[in-house]
Amino acid sequence: MSQENKPVYGGQAVVEGVMFGGKRHYVTAIRRKDQSIEYFRLPRKSKQALTTMKKIPFLRGIIAILEASANGSKHLNFSTERYDVDPSEDEKIDHSQSESKLAMILGVAAVGILSFLFGKFIFTLIPVFLAELTRPIFSSDLSQILIEGLFKLLLLLAYIYFISLTPLIRRVFQYHGAEHKVINAFESDLPLTVQNVQNQSRLHYRCGSSFIIFTVIVGVFVYMLPFVATEPLWLRVVNRLALIPVVLGISFEVLQLTNKFRDIPLLRYLGYPGLWLQLLTTKEPTDSQVEVAIASFNELLRLENDPNAINKTEEIV
Repeated sequence: MSQENKPVYGGQAVVEGVMFGGKRHYVTAIRRKDQSIEYFRLPRKSKQALTTMKKIPFLRGIIAILEASANGSKHLNFSTERYDVDPSEDEKIDHSQSESKLAMILGVAAVGILSFLFGKFIFTLIPVFLAELTRPIFSSDLSQILIEGLFKLLLLLAYIYFISLTPLIRRVFQYHGAEHKVINAFESDLPLTVQNVQNQSRLHYRCGSSFIIFTVIVGVFVYMLPFVATEPLWLRVVNRLALIPVVLGISFEVLQLTNKFRDIPLLRYLGYPGLWLQLLTTKEPTDSQVEVAIASFNELLRLENDPNAINKTEEIV
């Protein structure tokens, strides 16, 4: 199958596992305490209104991000609740309470969206106040915008670096690397064996790390617009918050362009900062972690290629 006709799959690392998504399903596989692999499957559903909005340039990026945050939270919640549960306790878990489970999933999705928005506010506002402290030295609007962008980048890199030092996040980053390796092997038409997957790069051009970097770069250019004030401080804070959707929307469109037209040198080079950031957000996985990623991806392929796949709200086996 040519690259042009090959389906595009995305993924996300979770605690002790990997989630992959296709056109019709999401699948997460995790490594349990007894070394067995457990799956969490969800059909890919979207309300008609959201589907329509995702076709509108600039708006579609915001919808896609919020939807991904909500969906990712469901799979992350599954992994954190199940990976260290002793198998002997499985019978104590009642999977028949579908209504309460659906309410829980919706609650987790809401928390995921709120967490994303809160984090975005923090990483937007702290650089503003830090840059303002340098105004006696860098007083011009342009210098303030550049200093603000620099602080935002340093804050982002420092945050990722320090959380990567914790054992739990380091393992998540290893699963992130395993996810990329599986996608790289699949897109290279290689059989998904541990050896083939391990021989692939842990970096991938379509990773969301590129989007994170783009929000920093795009933000600098948006803040340079004549009608975007840098003083007084209160007005600077207000417009930074108000422009978050604008920065997110433009960044998403830039990401789409770099992915779709990477054969164009300029657009290909724009993707490099995202690859560099992946040196922090991914780690080399173990063979055991790669096995989990392969299992998750193979299960997704099975569901995607099975027209009779059961479309349950939730299925845990």
